Amino acid sequence: MKTGLYLHIPFCRSRCSYCDFNTYVGLNDLFEPYVRALQQEITMLRAQSLISDLQSPISALPAHTIFFGGGTPSLLKPEWIGDLIRACRETFEMPPDGEVTMECNPGSVDVDYLRGLRAQGVNRLSFGAQSADPAELKLLGREHAFADVGAAMSAARAAGFDSVNLDLIFGLPYQAPETWRRTMDAALALQPDHVSLYALTIEQGTPMYDWTRRGDVPCPDPDAAADMYDYAERAMGDAGFIHYEISNWCKPGRACEHNLIYWRNEPYYGFGAGAHSSSIRLRLPLSRRWWNVRRPADYVGRIQRGESVEMGHEDIDLATSRGETMMMGLRLLEEGVSPARFAKRYGMPLDQCYAGELREGMRLGLLDVSDACVRLTGRGHFLSNQALMLFVADPQH
Repeated sequence: MKTGLYLHIPFCRSRCSYCDFNTYVGLNDLFEPYVRALQQEITMLRAQSLISDLQSPISALPAHTIFFGGGTPSLLKPEWIGDLIRACRETFEMPPDGEVTMECNPGSVDVDYLRGLRAQGVNRLSFGAQSADPAELKLLGREHAFADVGAAMSAARAAGFDSVNLDLIFGLPYQAPETWRRTMDAALALQPDHVSLYALTIEQGTPMYDWTRRGDVPCPDPDAAADMYDYAERAMGDAGFIHYEISNWCKPGRACEHNLIYWRNEPYYGFGAGAHSSSIRLRLPLSRRWWNVRRPADYVGRIQRGESVEMGHEDIDLATSRGETMMMGLRLLEEGVSPARFAKRYGMPLDQCYAGELREGMRLGLLDVSDACVRLTGRGHFLSNQALMLFVADPQH
């Protein structure tokens, strides 16, 4: 079992029309105080009472990955990123070559900046490309042009990065199939090592939610989005990518190790405003989840006063943990859920715990069940929500 560290950087230059993440604009004066607060939260973990919930003392607890997400982490200076990486390594035992990912906006970086990140220990980048079409980028509220994505990719290679992801969004209002094909072609021409493709979801509280509610912008067409996903599966396969997770493709050996921790329902620690964490216990309840205060100024103030930044928590019972392991693990299209690993973790055979659900999934043509793994069928790729919902209720609870 591996452990991931997530550091949330909640700052942006502007808000995208579809984004409901915990992000803020106009807080430039808070950048450095926030970084110092993050350092303190990381190092303070050693002394917190959470230590009693861990499998072993935190001084011996390994961590395997670091992920800087946001927001726009690339608004921070490379030396600040280095300070945070060092704080993680001083608090956790980490492999020297462990994956350290940082999200970047294409228009916010150049080769000197990326060389600075590489020197501080970042070894994987993720660029939010989203689309190659100018009208779509404008609709999404993105500040960059697709030419900036190409420039960022070239700068990343020149800076020595050999693991780079591109994010793309499909199923947009007004998006035509040929526009999506052009975006896919343009992205693949940049030769990324990993590609994440997300269907647009309209979230309440975003400008796009208001536009669609008023009728100013049409709602996404789920049938058109399914066709785009089908095209993406074929195009990515033809380009030599492995479809290892519902929304993610990689070149061999380039899967995102940090996200694999989430999909395997393994422990992770989130630091920063609004960040979530999940620990694994040896006793019941099986695990604990907690989350931090959301507003950056509140977060910084609490850290400076020596107060807890935890805003809430929940204990995860055995039934919920098993269901989440199934739902997250089935997103891994090749690996799926290992019956052996499941039985070792929960002390109960998978096919005994979920006999009815497995039968129903096979009857519907959504699940492929074998002694080696339980995974989605090709039909299940397109109806994954229906397959995952089979495991929401645990018959043994």
